[in-house]
Amino acid sequence: MSDYLLVFALAFLITAIATPVSIKLAPKIGAMDVPKDDRRMHKKPMPVLGGPAIYLGILVSVYFLLRDEARYKDQFLGIFIAATLMLIVGIIDDMRDKGLPAKVKLLGQLVCAFILWHYSLRFSGMANFFSSDPESYIVFPGWLSLIITMLWIVAITNTINLIDGLDGLAAGVVFIACISIAYVCTIHGRNETKFIILAMAGACLGFLIYNFNPARIFMGDSGALLLGLLLASVSMVGDTPTKSVTLFSTILPMIILALPIFDTVFAMIRRILSHRSFMEADKGHLHHRIIAMGFGQRRTVLVIYCICAILGIAGVLWTLQMKLEAIALIFIAGTLMFIFLGTRIDINDQIAAREEAAHVNEPMGRIEPVREKVEEIDVS
Repeated sequence: MSDYLLVFALAFLITAIATPVSIKLAPKIGAMDVPKDDRRMHKKPMPVLGGPAIYLGILVSVYFLLRDEARYKDQFLGIFIAATLMLIVGIIDDMRDKGLPAKVKLLGQLVCAFILWHYSLRFSGMANFFSSDPESYIVFPGWLSLIITMLWIVAITNTINLIDGLDGLAAGVVFIACISIAYVCTIHGRNETKFIILAMAGACLGFLIYNFNPARIFMGDSGALLLGLLLASVSMVGDTPTKSVTLFSTILPMIILALPIFDTVFAMIRRILSHRSFMEADKGHLHHRIIAMGFGQRRTVLVIYCICAILGIAGVLWTLQMKLEAIALIFIAGTLMFIFLGTRIDINDQIAAREEAAHVNEPMGRIEPVREKVEEIDVS
């Protein structure tokens, strides 16, 4: 068995074994998501402590295989420290009834970003695309490097956190992204990054056993913030901002994660136009709108998986210099997203129509509860 397959299998097994422990531990420490408003998709209290199991799966498997690896040792130490701090912030948020204040979570993310920057996980420059020399690059001053690095890490971290709205959604999206990035790592020979990415993929798959609909546990902020931080940081493992590194660190993740990034940007614009806070949750995300079309939770998640897979393939093709084909796939995925984001359905009329149809056409035991399909669709 190759080391890459081994790190994937270890992360999968450790997470799959640790998750039931998290399920039992969550009620004892108060890490439960109790549905108190109509934005929730679940009807009963659910454990919301997926982070520790995912953390163990990733960190233990990576340490087991890279403990004697000297190259980029300081950067891996920085990832470990920042990931541990982010996990703690997420667990505290999951344990509090109303969660941590948004400013406190943002402060935690900024501290984690500074730790990563301190350990040389940073944007130290960018490739000089106006030069014919592939090794030519522009060096950023320290202050600019810090600002760009912090913005990148905070943005990707929150992008993953915001997509975590349905059973299995965030874990599946991250899994698809990790598999795509791992393939690109193989092409570019980024073996150390490939270890962490495959560990993340294995941990997500192990967690999906319990998180896919109907979920027995939610990922929570402890898991979503952790995965977002790791996705943002592992792409910066390395030191020289050549064109290939610039492609890997920024362009590739933006293509592969285009769906959650676009959904986050769309949410920010929507909240600005409605004069609401950036941190205020609403019901207009992509997955809400797909459910509004009557897909149900499982089908909605699978639709989003498919769009993410298309973008993952596009990212791979882009790195292979097949840019026309990549643009075509990005256009297809973008068209699907715009179609779903344009959905406008009146929630009360939709509920009434579906309940009437359900009572007339289906036995009670065979229908999916109508209000679970459309309960939070207010997409104005």
